Order: sequence, then C-alpha cells, then structure tokens
Amino acid sequence: MSTGVAGPSSPVPAGDAGTADPAPAPAPVSAVAPAGPAAASGPPRDPSLAYLFARLGLLETRVRAAVERRRAADADPEDRFRGLYISDAQVDALLAGSNGTLVPPTADDAAATLLAQLDDRAAKAVAAGARIRLLDLARAFDLEPVDLELLLVALAPDLDPRFERLFGYLHDDVSRRRASVGLALELGGGGGRGTGPDRERLGPLAPLVAGGLLLVEDPDRPTLTRSLRVPDRVAAHLLGDDTAEPGIDALLAATVSVDLAEVDAVARGLEAGLRLVYLRERAGASGRSLGSTALERCGRATVALDLARLTTADDPVAIASAASREARLRGGGLVVGPVEALVERGPAAVRAFAELPGPVILVGGRDWDPAWAREPPLVMDAPVPSVEQRHELWARTLDGDAPEGFDPAVATIAFRLAPEQIDRAARAARRAAIAAGRAMTVDDVSAGARAQNAAGLERLARRIVPSVGWEDLVLPPVVEQQLRELTARARHRERVVGEWRMGTKGARGLGITALFCGDSGTGKTMSAEVLAGDLGFDVYVIDLSTVVDKYIGETEKNLDRIFTEADRVNGILLFDEADALFGKRSEVKDARDRYANVEVAYLLQRMERFDGLAILTTNLRSNVDEAFVRRLDAIVDFPMPEEEHRLKLWARNLGPELPVAPDIDVAFLARRFKISGGNIRNVCVTAAYLAAADGRPVGMTDLVRATEREYRKLGRLMVEAEFGEYLELASG
Repeated sequence: MSTGVAGPSSPVPAGDAGTADPAPAPAPVSAVAPAGPAAASGPPRDPSLAYLFARLGLLETRVRAAVERRRAADADPEDRFRGLYISDAQVDALLAGSNGTLVPPTADDAAATLLAQLDDRAAKAVAAGARIRLLDLARAFDLEPVDLELLLVALAPDLDPRFERLFGYLHDDVSRRRASVGLALELGGGGGRGTGPDRERLGPLAPLVAGGLLLVEDPDRPTLTRSLRVPDRVAAHLLGDDTAEPGIDALLAATVSVDLAEVDAVARGLEAGLRLVYLRERAGASGRSLGSTALERCGRATVALDLARLTTADDPVAIASAASREARLRGGGLVVGPVEALVERGPAAVRAFAELPGPVILVGGRDWDPAWAREPPLVMDAPVPSVEQRHELWARTLDGDAPEGFDPAVATIAFRLAPEQIDRAARAARRAAIAAGRAMTVDDVSAGARAQNAAGLERLARRIVPSVGWEDLVLPPVVEQQLRELTARARHRERVVGEWRMGTKGARGLGITALFCGDSGTGKTMSAEVLAGDLGFDVYVIDLSTVVDKYIGETEKNLDRIFTEADRVNGILLFDEADALFGKRSEVKDARDRYANVEVAYLLQRMERFDGLAILTTNLRSNVDEAFVRRLDAIVDFPMPEEEHRLKLWARNLGPELPVAPDIDVAFLARRFKISGGNIRNVCVTAAYLAAADGRPVGMTDLVRATEREYRKLGRLMVEAEFGEYLELASG
C-alpha cells in the first residue's frame, strides 16, 4: 500500500496538528459547514478532514479534465435542447462555485506531485499524534492507491453536492447523480475505459466491495453503467463519526477488563497473526471480557456483540458483514457470542462470522465443530475468576460506594458471576441504594447479583423468592447440620474444586446435587427455600407437566433445555417428587419400558455435566434409581417430628398475630397428634378460617375440628387414644 503513513488508532483532537493542512486548499467545505459566508472561512482544521477534502480537490481536477474531454468530443455543442439536462454554462458556474479554492487544472505529473506533498504532510501530522482516517481505512482494508481514488469518486457526491450535477453532465443523464463504474474508472483509474486491472478493483471479491466500503448497485444494468455508492456508515466514519449503525448498535455488549493468565496466551496468538479464536466458557467465566482484554493488550479496539439479542428478522450473514466492517473501521477486532445463538440457525450462520477477516473471537459453551470454519481456530477454555479476582472486580465497579468493611465478593461467593455480570450487579445495587436514600447494603448487592439470572428458566420452571430462614426450620440437629454443610459446599466449591483441584479428575461437572427424602410435610421443600435464602438464591421448581412428553425424545429435549438454562442461573433447581423422573429402571418388556429407561439414562448423563445446584425430593428413597444415588453429593433424611419438635411447630403456626382463646392446650396437641409440620400448618389455617367465620378467636374446638378434617384427608381413623376428651368436639 502506497497511500501514505497510517496513523494510530486513538484519535487526537483537532487544533495545531492542522499545520499539516495540505496546499493548495482542498475542495469546499460545504459538506461540513452550512453554505454562505461560513463556508468561505477556509478548510477544516482537523488533519483527517483536511486530508480528505484535499484529496477531493485533486479529484475535482480530474472532473474538470473529463468535462473538457466531453466538450471536445461533443459533435453539437450548440444543441438547443442541452438545457433540458445540464448546459455548458451551468457546468462553468459549477466549476467556478468554489470561490477560487479549487485546484487549478494540472497535468498528471503535477497531480502526482501534489498527492506526494499531501501524503508527506499527512505523515508529519501522524508523527505529531494526529489520526488520518482515510489512511487508517486504507491500511485496515488493504487498499491500493487506485482503490482510494475509486472510493473518493464514489464518495464525492456525499461530501459536496456539486458533484451530483457534474456527474450528471458527464453521464449525459441528469438522473445519474452518482458515479458509474465506467466514470469511476475514468476519473479514479487513470482515465481508463473500463478494461484492464483497474476494473478488477470493483469486482465482488475486491477489497472495496468485499469489505463493505463500496456498493455496486443496479445489477440489471451493464457493468460500466452500474452506480457506485459508499454506505452512510463509511462516509460518517471518514467525517469523524464513530457511532455504529443501528443494526450493530443494538447488539453491542459491554466488556470488563480482566487480569487472567489466559489473556496473555490469547494476545500472543493474535499478535502472531491468528485470525480466529474460540473461547469455550462455563458458568461464571467470561470469554467476552477475556477476548476484549486480549485485544486491548494488542493495542486494538473491541467490537463485542451479544448474539442472544438477535431477533428472528435479523440476517446473521448481513450482521456479520456489517460487524466486520465496524471492527475494521475502528482498527479493532470482533468478540462475538454466544455461538449457540448462531448454531440454532445452521452452520452457515456460524461460518458467516468464523470466516470473516480477523481477528475474530467467538465465545460459546459447546465444543468447537470443525464444520464451522475452513481453518481451525485457537481453542481455549475461559477460566472462572478466583475469589480474589472477583473481589478486585467488585471493588472496581462499586468504586467506594460499599459500606466500610463490607466485602461483596464474600457476600456473593456462591454466585457464579462473569465479570460483566458483576459490573451490572454493582450498578444495580448502587441504583437501589440511591433510590432508597441510604448507603449500600448486603441485600442491595445480593439483589443486584440475583437480577443477573437469565429469564429463560422462568419459562420452564416456577420461581420462588425465599421468605423463610433458618429460624423457621424445626428439624433434628443432625438434619440441620447436613443442610448447613450443603450451603458450605455451594459457597466454597470454587476454592475446593478450582484452587485446591479437588474432585476434578472425573468427568463430573462442578454441580452440587442432593436428595431430600421423607414423608410429605416434613420440611423438604421449605428446607430448599431456606438454603436458597441463605445463599441469596431463588428456587426454581420444575413443573413436571412441562417436562414429560408422550412423544419419544421430547422429554429429553425438555430436560436439556431446563439444564441448559439452569447452568446460566444462580439458583436452586428443585425437582419435587423426583421419583417421577428419576425412578428406577425396569426390566424391558415392551417398547414403553425401553424408552422410559432411555430417559433415565439420559438424565444420568445430563446430571453428570450439570454445574448448578439441584435438589431432588422424594417420599420414598427406594423409588430412586441407585445410579442416581451414587452420583449424589448428599442425602438428607427428613423424619417425622417428635413431640418436642411438634410442640415448636404448633407454637410457630399459632403465631403472635393470630387471636387465640385461653383454652388452647398446645402441649396436648403436640403429645397426641403425631403428624408432620405440613399437616400442622394445614390444621392451624383451617382452624383460623373456622374462627373467622364466627368472628371470634381461635379456640381448642376449632383446632380439634380442623385436626379431624386433616385426618380425613390422610385417611386416618379418629380414636379416643389420640383425641381423648376432645373426641366429641371433633365429631360435633
């Protein structure tokens, strides 16, 4: 490329760097300033704009020469119908309309001398720290000098409206206001007639067209009469505007600088000329931030796209082309993900990004498929930041807003948040505190972290926001201890598995899976809610009606969607009545048995790869397949409550807000009625309704009658040994 010196990627404010303004003066400034006296104030002071308009001035000398050739070859210059399009007098007026600032007609060697002077002054401006966008563009898109000339011809009407009518005159067609292929080759290709190597510079695979800098329109016309147009985004960029076009701007994603060891490896690959990198990530890792930081280390800007925002109307191929152009205009690289959003639309959608001119960094959670690109990429696993790194990210994003002594990294240690999620969570916590008019609290940070959960799982499960705590549980000490050990596993798994490398030799994921066994009402679901509340999570209860499907293979697809979404969520996945899904495999006697066993086998494999926190509940442990039991991290048995625990349960459910009569004998209720906590709650609620209907406090009669109703539901008989002297009240 011999277009001059390409400047650095960082822009420099206009000012004295304009001493590199080329002479003679460039074309008029009507494209950047209003017409009238202001337009005569001189050329733009920004070195980049000065160079652009000076090149436009040189183009005008070629237009002048083309006009003279046109007149000389005109067989009837006195044609009285000439005025119906553009007259010679009008052309003279157009050429004289620049108030003496146009470059006078020169020979080709003089024009070459002026261009060399322009490039020399541009090089000095670059050395002084200025940025010449036209030269940067030539370097980024591998343009030859003739490419720049052709680009300027096509761009001229967008910068100075006089070129519209001049081009119409040269076309002998007032409606043809943009340069055609033939005219561009004449003006920018050395006066050729559309033959030779210059014509190839406007072919579909040439840098100008393939890079999206130039559009060849009117495909139904002969090649030489097709119109050329520079996209508005390219024209705006050359005029100093760095705003992305709407289709790309809607997909732009934020990134956070991260200091991970893998950044250097990716940066070395990019500096060595690698065009394609694929970063495989799991929950809590961020390939997007890792790729952006690697590009930053290489001195490149980043255009990061979140493909999860793609709509069904978006064309991935068009998005890929526009994104590539945007990245090259900014002198940077692309970071694109998740790749799963492209896979859903077929391999061609992935190839549209993977085979772009680099650097391109793709991000996704699945393994690389060789069908996605002709050349193999550099494949790396994006690591999960350590606790210390997450602490640094929280401190950076909170920027001193957290209370003194408060460590958000410790408060959210169980959350698997990627760096950009931490950034969003911190901003959400700050806004919540500002709205409340107080300092930030742990609850603000926890709520901000919880808000980063993907919404996809809510379409497949019922979300429960925890409303109970440890103080609400009434369980034997050994059971409560097991539950607290589960929270410790969730909080410290990154340290134990990540830093201490425990349990990483097998094929299992980093998930935590527990089985809660016990009769209905013994506290299994409530305990899951308590665990979630302690960790700052939500509970997602899987609705079996959305999972089980009568059609073969659909149940497995539904389960895969659930687990895929669950991997992106910081929450507890609760399979209530799990033996309906995780039941024992049976002997194969017919096709139904065979496919039922296939579903169980698939669940075994999928649970192995699950990285979240899942709790299975069952009323009968023996109903669960032994293969699942072997893979569980914990099994917690919930016994029926003993008398001392029933006494606490009755007292808790007859809360201080409930008006009660003095005749209530809680000790009698706890001693005689051997029922679960869930049954006790039902009894108290039914008694409250009986009392409310009569407009009085809850009395012993209401509780005994409510117990009788609960016994009927359970199919149990009423005997005097249990109801004692209240037996008549129960049947009354």
